[in-house]
Amino acid sequence: MLKLEDTYLHQGKRRALVQEIRAKGIKSERVLDAILTLPRHFFFDTALISHAYEDKAFPIGEGQTISQPYTVAFQSELLQIKSGDRVLEIGTGSGYQACILHILGAEVFTIEYQKNLFEKTQRFLKRLGIEMHLFYGDGTGGLPQHAPFDKIIVTAGAPVVPEALVSQLKIGGILVIPVGDRKRQTMVKITKKSAKDVTKEEYEGFAFVPLLGKDGWKG
Repeated sequence: MLKLEDTYLHQGKRRALVQEIRAKGIKSERVLDAILTLPRHFFFDTALISHAYEDKAFPIGEGQTISQPYTVAFQSELLQIKSGDRVLEIGTGSGYQACILHILGAEVFTIEYQKNLFEKTQRFLKRLGIEMHLFYGDGTGGLPQHAPFDKIIVTAGAPVVPEALVSQLKIGGILVIPVGDRKRQTMVKITKKSAKDVTKEEYEGFAFVPLLGKDGWKG
């Protein structure tokens, strides 16, 4: 079992990583502080742990990845998390992004499509002592029983924006989702101005694993 040790070497590598993603354009000091606070190497299998502080995505099993730190920071910055925000995450994965949201002060609801990965991450987060609401299932339908949410983040590439997610946003809420084909996506930030009115901002150049489910990719 991986030892949860955060050495001076790890902390130094984290500081270097924060400087790297700051140089790439991340401005939110709260987000940068969260990246600095959370030991990313805790989320890696032993074989890949030496790569934990590279600004790259890495496999975590079940065809999924732990996102590139810059991408985690970019999505987190777009969400504009306030302490106490109820945040829905579609695609728990390793739990790293969910933990960043937790550090930023969010009450996190997160749903994972892959059962083995869900169970593994559930055990790991319990070991870390981080409390959030974890669910197994099809995230493209959101979590209507817990809606509405202040913010929603999708951590897999979608063919379209699922209407269910927009409907589960509070007025004034923000949805951040990568939309495109299976290989490349545009990051879309949707702000819900009223029940029928949303605004969109788009940012090019992202690559996520496919979002699977009823309103995602099929298999």
